[in-house]
Amino acid sequence: MFKNETINLFLEKFSGSSFEASELKGDASSREYYRIISGKKSYILCIDENFKGVPPEEYAFCIIHDLFKNNKIPVPEIYCTDEEAGLLLIQDLGDVLLEQNYIKMSRGEAATLYSELINIIAQIQFINNNRKDIPFSLAFDIDKLMYEFNFFIDHALIGYFKADISNDLLEELREEFRKIAVILYKPELFVLNHRDFHSRNVLISRNEPSLIDFQDARMGLPHYDMVSLLRDSYLQLEDNLVKKLKKDHYNILKAGGYSRMEFDEYEYYFDIMAFQRNIKAIGTFGYQITSLGKDLYRKYIIPTVSYLNGYIRKRNELAAAAGIIKRFIEVDF
Repeated sequence: MFKNETINLFLEKFSGSSFEASELKGDASSREYYRIISGKKSYILCIDENFKGVPPEEYAFCIIHDLFKNNKIPVPEIYCTDEEAGLLLIQDLGDVLLEQNYIKMSRGEAATLYSELINIIAQIQFINNNRKDIPFSLAFDIDKLMYEFNFFIDHALIGYFKADISNDLLEELREEFRKIAVILYKPELFVLNHRDFHSRNVLISRNEPSLIDFQDARMGLPHYDMVSLLRDSYLQLEDNLVKKLKKDHYNILKAGGYSRMEFDEYEYYFDIMAFQRNIKAIGTFGYQITSLGKDLYRKYIIPTVSYLNGYIRKRNELAAAAGIIKRFIEVDF
């Protein structure tokens, strides 16, 4: 039972008066999660302060859940909600994440599962976007990309790495970041993206994947979710598998009429997007460590930084920004 009687009454309406609750380790958000066991059934309770007072039809999680479900994207069911208290009761699909499952898989099994995930990414990207509401009204535009670059500067470069950087050099770095953002802002190529499609946001239940943490879905290059999955901070895939999956995704886009670019151009945008995404992730980890005291994210910084040199060697457009960053990050990349 919870100390909060509103939560108890909410759960009793659905599961009866007898239930047990155990807190689950959350993600990098402010949401709280609990596993609720009632008899032989179990559910996931989500408590979200940002849901309080917001009708479900205006709450991003519910909007995108329904959009994905209606388009046959695998997501957990939502059983009931209480927007006044910021509560959602969600299907319990267990707690085996792709991150954990991958370790136990053979190469063949990993290739099969990741091929299925590539198809799910394509399904999301093929959702009709001739609308003006969330998530189609949101995009990785220049302002959003620059917000994430600046977040990295504040919370990773200065906050975590303690860079003693002059204002002039900061402005130079921001200008280089802006040039990269301009490259990535190609609204004529934009499709819908989950926005955080990595191994900690894919649950494996009965050998089938389901997506979670999709409330930030928005429009962007078709490479964004691919970068999130294939250049994952939490696990690193074999190069041969990455090459195959990129080619598979490219072929799916071409066959569906969603891309006219050649594969060399596809790879170009993949590398530039991957640089931005990994920089963004390092900023998030820096914030979690220095501002929220979540030291467990420290171990993911070096693996994420290790990706950067691969993009920098191939793409001259990244060289100037990388040169400035390397002066202050005490990690070899």
